[in-house]
Order: sequence, then C-alpha cells, then structure tokens
Amino acid sequence: MAAQLGPHELLHVFSFLEARDLLRAAQVNKVWNEVSMTKELWRQLCLRRWASCKAFPMVVGTQTWKQYYFCRSELEFRVESGRPQDFICKAISGHTGKIDELAYISPHEYRFDDRARSVVCTVSSDCTVRAWDLREGTEIWSSPVQPAPLVTLVAYPQLQLVVTVDVEGLIMGWKAETGAEWASFSLPASCSSMETCDHPDGPFLLVACAEGSLYTLTVPQLQMVSKVATFPRASVSLSCSPDQQWVFVSAQGSDVGPKLFYTQPLLLPSEDGLPVSTTVPVRLSSRACWAPDEAARLMVLHRDDGGMHLAITTFELKTSKSRGRVSILAQQLASFPLPDNLTPHLMQGHGSQVILLASRSELVLFTIHGLQLVAFQDHQKPITSMWVDLNCVITSALDLSLRVYVWNKENTSPVLKSCYHLLGGSHRWASGFTHVKSDSVSIAGVEARSTGTSILRSYCYRVHLSATS
Repeated sequence: MAAQLGPHELLHVFSFLEARDLLRAAQVNKVWNEVSMTKELWRQLCLRRWASCKAFPMVVGTQTWKQYYFCRSELEFRVESGRPQDFICKAISGHTGKIDELAYISPHEYRFDDRARSVVCTVSSDCTVRAWDLREGTEIWSSPVQPAPLVTLVAYPQLQLVVTVDVEGLIMGWKAETGAEWASFSLPASCSSMETCDHPDGPFLLVACAEGSLYTLTVPQLQMVSKVATFPRASVSLSCSPDQQWVFVSAQGSDVGPKLFYTQPLLLPSEDGLPVSTTVPVRLSSRACWAPDEAARLMVLHRDDGGMHLAITTFELKTSKSRGRVSILAQQLASFPLPDNLTPHLMQGHGSQVILLASRSELVLFTIHGLQLVAFQDHQKPITSMWVDLNCVITSALDLSLRVYVWNKENTSPVLKSCYHLLGGSHRWASGFTHVKSDSVSIAGVEARSTGTSILRSYCYRVHLSATS
C-alpha cells in the first residue's frame, strides 16, 4: 500500500497550488481539508496576487486571509464589470454651497469586515467642512459655520486629522472622528496650494502662500517649521514626490522655470536656514506629475524652446554633497513633443513609464519616450478630474458621468481597458461632475447643481463576506 502524505508534506505540496485547486483539495478528506485551510497558504496566495498586501497588515480577529482573498477577488470582478447589482449608489446632500474639494479620511486599505467603511470630508463655499459615510449616504458631522468660505483640504487618515484652509488663508485642523477643532495657523495672504508630507521624520504640511512663500508646518500642531521664498506674488502649485523627499513648485504663467526643493532642509532647517533647491530647465511649464513606482522621477509639461509647441520632459532627481553643502541634480531622462491637437489640462503618472493626459474630453496615454499607447473618447464633454491608482483610472466630466477604466495586469506593459460609465442625476438639475476620488472599495464624485450648489454621489461596491467564511 502506498505511503500516505503527512500534514507537513501536504502543506509543502499545497504551497504550489492556486486557490481553486486548494478548494478542490479541501473536499478529499478531513486531513486535506484542514491543511488546505492553513493561514499561511492563503497569506502567500494573497501576497503573490497583490503585492500591496504587505503595506496593509491584517486586522486580527476581523477577517482571515482566505476571506481576504475571495473578498478582494470579488471586488476586482465587480469593479471591472460595473453592473447595477455590483454597487450601491447614493446621492448625498447637505452643503448649501458649492463643494470645492473632497478627501478620504478612511485609510486606503482593503478591509471587508463589519468595521470597514468609506468616509470622505468636503469643504464648501457655505463655510463648513463636513464628513460623510459613503455606504450609508449620511452626514457624520459638520463644523460650525466659519468666518470665510473654505477652499481646499487635505487628510491624514492614520492620524484621523483633516486640515482645511479658507479664502483668507486661515488653516484649521479638525479631528476626523468628531469634527472638533484641533489647531490653527494664519497665513499673511490666501493659500494657493496645500500638500501633505508624510516624511520618515514625521507628518508635515506644505503650504504655498499667495505672497510668494512656501511654509512648512508641523502636524497636528500646525506650528511653523520653516518659510522660504518661491515665486513673488504668484499663484503657486505644489506637488510632493512619492518618497516625500522632493517638492515641485511652479508658478502659473511664469517665464521662470519651476523649482525643486529638497524637503529635508524644509522639515529640519539648519542654523543657516538656507533651502536646497534648483530651477528645472524648462520654459513655461503648466503641469507636472511623478512616476508612482519611482522615488524621484518627475514628468513636466512645458513649452519647447521656440515657445510654440507643448512637450513633456522626464527628469531623474539626485542629490550630491560637496563641502557639507547639498545640491540637486535634475538629469533629463526623456523628452518628446505632443501632437498639436492635444492641449492637456490634467496630467497623472502610472507605474514608472506611463503618462495619462486629459485634453478636453479625451484621455490619452503615452510612455515617457512619446509612444502613444491608447486614446479614449468616452466622454461627450470636458474631463474635469482624474483618479489614478494601481488598479483603475476614473475620470469625471461635465457630461454628468464618471468613466471607469481598469489596468490589464497580465500584459508586460500597462494596458488600460475602458469598462463602463457611472451616471449622475438629471441634466435638468445638474451640470456635471467636478471631482472624483476613490479608496478602491468606493468612488466619490462631486456633482454640481444648476442652482450653484453641489452634492456627493457615492458608488460603493458590494462584497459579501459571509460567503467566504
């Protein structure tokens, strides 16, 4: 009679199987069933399929690795198919003014237990900041009416903190769970841009002021760490690199090239207080984005040397140190001219090589070397916002729709597939979507109303935990 494999030998053999094969093995007998349910087997399956699992540790006692595997597989199927039964749609109203910005304050992680929920905060011209439960379609809290309209906000989900700024430059910190005021800081003029900086030395807030300075504030205390000059009396935009080591600073309509600041001297200034910065060698830049999979790869949309045509140039950033002084090296990696029919107003990066551009109602993908990968003309009116992550791309437009695209991960190079529209309300009452964001299990869009107000529309994907226990 042939020798029987013991649990340890079975565990080794089962480690080479896929999920469907493990489920078949579980039906053979009691021993095979017990071994096929081993936590480490399902953990390795999850890590092989979704490398991002390493960044989001499991919550003990709320879900197993097997549950996680099947819930996330179901989620991916529903995100790609987009049938009416795949998600719960809610129209959420409460603001009496126009919503100017939204941000998720729930952590961007895949949780499929009873405690998981998607929460966003919004700021409005009605002078309030509010928090919303997207799945329930309800308001969680609203701030007291502030002295001036709020124009933008950023969130620190791990700290459960929201930071807002109003038209007069008053920065406020709010506890995300309750809406209680935490701290404040007053700029000498209005704010033109605000960015989070989750640096290894701690979380910070970067703020561009209309009088031409870049402020660095501690979080959550909102105390000033440093202040450096950027572009005098200009509307400045900020963008932090994926590793939080660099800040790209550009001034709209300026002939002077955009600037790059090394964040370390901003966050921990030395005795001389001098920033470390350089000017990027391009003219009339209008947009920029980072390659998410690279620590310091910057793509800049700008005018060519003749000033007549648009081009995109990619830089690799490095630092060098000489005689105790740090300097920045921006080495050109690639550059290409854009077709004359493209006038991009939105720009995002994906992976290490792909650039996504929104030009009027068209979405176009290029490599950093100028190869056009694909172009989509799914929207009937201009695209207003674009969300890009590892799994999908979502665009909002004035045609009152959101368009969902999914990355095909089986190809050696990234390929984007157009999947479906998510529709808003009636054209009689609404004038289009102005913003869209996602936390992977839900989508939140801001729908502008013809009355000058805004509402939220949430689309939460259905995932059934009970079927996988």
